[in-house]
Formats: sequence, C-alpha cells, structure tokens
Amino acid sequence: MSGESTRLSAQDWARAAVKAIADGGLAAVAVEPLARTLGVTKGSFYAHYRNRDELVAAALAEWRRSHGDEGLAELAAITDPERRLRELLTTVVHSVQPLAPSVHLSLLGDRNDPRVRDAVRWVNRARLELLVRTYRELGLPPDRATARARVAYAAILGLVHLAQTDPDAPHSAVLADEVTTVFLPS
Repeated sequence: MSGESTRLSAQDWARAAVKAIADGGLAAVAVEPLARTLGVTKGSFYAHYRNRDELVAAALAEWRRSHGDEGLAELAAITDPERRLRELLTTVVHSVQPLAPSVHLSLLGDRNDPRVRDAVRWVNRARLELLVRTYRELGLPPDRATARARVAYAAILGLVHLAQTDPDAPHSAVLADEVTTVFLPS
C-alpha cells in the first residue's frame, strides 16, 4: 500500500487507540490489531510513533482533550447556569447507551499506571470544576456546590457503569428527566 502513511494521521491512530481503550483498557492498545482495524499495515503506525507507549500517551492526551476542558467548552459557554446544568446532565444521560464501552470506566482498571491516573484526574477535574461553577452560579455556597457536584458526577459515572453492564438499563429519555430533577438545586 503505497502512501498509506499519508492517509492516516497520528490523530487517527490516537483516536483508534482511544476506542480500543474503551473496549479493553490499555491492554487493547496493540499496533497490529489497530492496523487491521484501520485497514493499514504497521508501517503506517511507525510513520507517526516510535513505539506503543507513544501511542498510549497520544491516546490519553486525545481523551483528555475531547472529554476535559475542550470537550466541555460548548456547555461551559452557556451563560444561564440552570440551562447549562440541564443540558450537561441531559447530554450525559443521552450519551449513555446499554452495553456501550466507556473509556473512563475501562481506564479505571489501569488506574495504577501514572499516565492513566493523570489523565483520569485531568478529566475528573475539568468536569467537576464545571459542575461546581454551575452550582455556585445557581446560588449554592462553596461547600454545598462542591458536594453537590461530586454527588452528581458520581451518579453520572454510576449511570455509565450500569449502562455498560446491564442490557436492560432504562432508556436515556426516562433517565434524563429524573437526573435533572434530582440534581437541580431546590
């Protein structure tokens, strides 16, 4: 396959590695299976990365980018905090699909790896900061805003876990109303 290394970018490989992580954690990031999935030879990989560790680092950076501050930018730009919270919770709930793999949950199996620990901490921080800011703007004092944000975030991760493991998980439309009702301050 001549020119295949120019068809795929380093980011294409990183995104494929992120999908592999969602399906099987860091152990699923292997060059040959990813090359098969992408329809190229290993030569394409080596045009962008020296080794698997570089690809893992790029995949974690891609996940941090797409699920941290940059991935939350559109929601963070909503000026009305109640609308922001509703849209944030609704977006999350609607993205939860039964038996769907999750990068976040898959990475928890590799949480002792310092690269994973840093990436998860980064994404958690970005998400929690947005939730805390939103609850503060809704009038909660700092301690309550932080507590409410942590509970809401824990519930979101719990919903992802349940959906990943339960084929009979409730439909997201049903959950969206419940989640927003529970986590909007009264």
